[in-house]
Amino acid sequence: MATPAAADRATGDIAPALSSLPSPSPSPEISPASPISSTGQIPLEQPPKLKGRRKLLQNLQRMSSSPTLTRRGRSVSTTGYRHDNKASLSCVSLSSSPYSPCLPNGSSSQLYGGLKPRPATPGCSGSAGMGAADGLNPRIRLVGTDSPASGQPRSVPMPFDLRPTSREAPWTESTTVDGETFTSAVLPESQPAKLLDFWGDMPRELKMEIFRYLAPREIVRCSAVSKLWNEMCYDGQLWSKVDTTEYYQKIPSDVLVKLITSGGPFVRDLNLRGCVQLREKWSSDGERLSDLCRNVVNFSLEGCRIDKTSIHYFLLRNPRLACINVSGLSSVTNSAMRIIAQSCPQLETLNVSWCNNVNTKGLRRVIQACERLTDLRASEIQGFDDEEFAVELFERNTLHRLIMSRTDLSDQFLKALIQGANPTIDVLTDSPIVSPRRLRHLDLHHCSDLTDDGLKSLAHNVPDLEGLQVSQCSELTDASIMDVIRTTPKLSHIELEDLENLTNSTLLELAKSPCCQTLEHLNVSYCENLGDTGMLQIMKNCPRIRSVEMDNTRVSDLTLMEASFRIRRRGYGEDIPQVGMRLVVFDCANVTWAGVKEVLSSNAYIPRARKPVSSPTIVTVTQTASESGSVSPMTTTTTFVTPSSTPTFSPSPSPEPTSTYPAEIIQLKCFYGWQMTVDEHTKRVLRGELSSARRLDRKWADYMMATEEAGAAGAGARRRRRRAREAERLYNADEEEGDDAYGFGGISALTGRRRAQSGGCIVM
Repeated sequence: MATPAAADRATGDIAPALSSLPSPSPSPEISPASPISSTGQIPLEQPPKLKGRRKLLQNLQRMSSSPTLTRRGRSVSTTGYRHDNKASLSCVSLSSSPYSPCLPNGSSSQLYGGLKPRPATPGCSGSAGMGAADGLNPRIRLVGTDSPASGQPRSVPMPFDLRPTSREAPWTESTTVDGETFTSAVLPESQPAKLLDFWGDMPRELKMEIFRYLAPREIVRCSAVSKLWNEMCYDGQLWSKVDTTEYYQKIPSDVLVKLITSGGPFVRDLNLRGCVQLREKWSSDGERLSDLCRNVVNFSLEGCRIDKTSIHYFLLRNPRLACINVSGLSSVTNSAMRIIAQSCPQLETLNVSWCNNVNTKGLRRVIQACERLTDLRASEIQGFDDEEFAVELFERNTLHRLIMSRTDLSDQFLKALIQGANPTIDVLTDSPIVSPRRLRHLDLHHCSDLTDDGLKSLAHNVPDLEGLQVSQCSELTDASIMDVIRTTPKLSHIELEDLENLTNSTLLELAKSPCCQTLEHLNVSYCENLGDTGMLQIMKNCPRIRSVEMDNTRVSDLTLMEASFRIRRRGYGEDIPQVGMRLVVFDCANVTWAGVKEVLSSNAYIPRARKPVSSPTIVTVTQTASESGSVSPMTTTTTFVTPSSTPTFSPSPSPEPTSTYPAEIIQLKCFYGWQMTVDEHTKRVLRGELSSARRLDRKWADYMMATEEAGAAGAGARRRRRRAREAERLYNADEEEGDDAYGFGGISALTGRRRAQSGGCIVM
């Protein structure tokens, strides 16, 4: 860049030259903002002359010796460069002028074309003496407006010795010694590479997000890496949920207290189920823990040995509690229920089952104060013969789940709960006119005082009921249960265990009731009067049933066969099978091993239409014989084509080519002597090893048949016992994957005898 002194000299030199130029006539069509023509020349018509300082500075611009200055943060008014990164007029070279060029290399006339006059005749070149004599205006060309066709550069090149080189190329340095010039390469100084600290440069928020993917046990282990990791691992953001269900037996009390205190106000879910190791910590740190954790929403202390004072501290300092589980704690009393009623208005779930020091008097305060309560679990709580408490529940009518099992529940209490006190009776139907209850799950099992008179009050009053448990209520009969089944179209889970007076009429009514389409679970164990008559209809008419417990009933193999048929109708697919139905037939005298085998065979069954079609197998048998007295033997070749359905002999077993599996299978619980085989068969099917499961099924069937023959009396008992021992050895032998149960070609590995197979010999 030229210095200010040089600019002043250039201004002094250029001013006389500019004054000697003929002044063009003013033209109204040209303005100072008019663009330059495409040929790069300034129009001949010029705007009116400027006066004074503006005239001098009109076309005067600062020059730059390096184009890199255009990249500096200078304004347009000071640098003289436009926004299109093109240079403006750097200097003016007058024709035949004695002034030195603007650039030291003397290339201004080459770059800018000079101010030579335009020839009068086309084809005549301009000369230095033709300037003002012919009356022609000189050409003034800007650096940034040179046309590409002119072949002239648009910018001023930087001197070669000052041009920057690439990072890889060395710098060159010239040295003159005794008139001789030597050029040497100068390598740039190597700078150390910047090391990337991936974990150190990561924001703390991302680090905490990564730690959230770890299990609590893994986080505690990571805390021993360093002090920084220890600080992050015990950050309260990671411990908003403290659930010790999986590791409560392995975590010491000190670490557990540290986790709770680290979480502090971040803790929302605090589940200390079974943490008996905190028994000594509650007396010393109970108040401090409750003071730190003031935002708990879900609080569970089931099976935790905690004192009464610590429980009260937690209840008083956490007004946002929505779920409280203190089941089985003797330290919970009616005073705790009073604190809940006063300080926990957002309570939705309360579990006080097996709390011996709580009764319905304390629960009544909770019912009156907590309007959002929807789930009340109060098993083995005394006072359920109080009708006033039942009226409170009736008037509130917000409960969706009510568990009153193993209590002194009476018929009058259940009537007051469902119908209220003194309801209006309909003259036509002789039934009370009350609003329907919102109950969805009702548990009344093991209430010995409950009879049909109280259970009938549920009919027509609980249309949203989905789960009903009345097991071990020995006074119930078909009449009351059938009335409830007819009027509960959403019933999906029903427990009728150990009802001695129950008959097949209930199952038949259940099979044709509206709830048969939604039924998923049925428990009729120890109902000794139930058999195939009712259970077959259940299997046929309940398409969504997934669990049936019929232990110690009169069902037989027919029920198992019908269940297998219904499961097969649920289809096949390419995915690994899943358990679709669970059957419990333990201690059913009419269920034999044949019925169990039917279930096993159905689990591994693939229809022939879905089996892959393989190409025919070509078997070539070559026989070589040598005649007596001849030199060359005779060779005979015979070729057989076997169909795809015929099993072929191969020296090594090949994997099963099918990728089709049953969509669902049956998980069976049966006689303990057969249960190990059934479990192993189920595991293989769930892994997709259908061929292995079928081999196990065949071996177990042969073993059971041989065992039955060995137990039969009469002639040949010794031979039958010997075959039974051989079958047992075959059954207990360790089989490898892909081995046939009877060896290659149907020959037993133990006896050496060929077993009959359909299709006979593959060659003959």
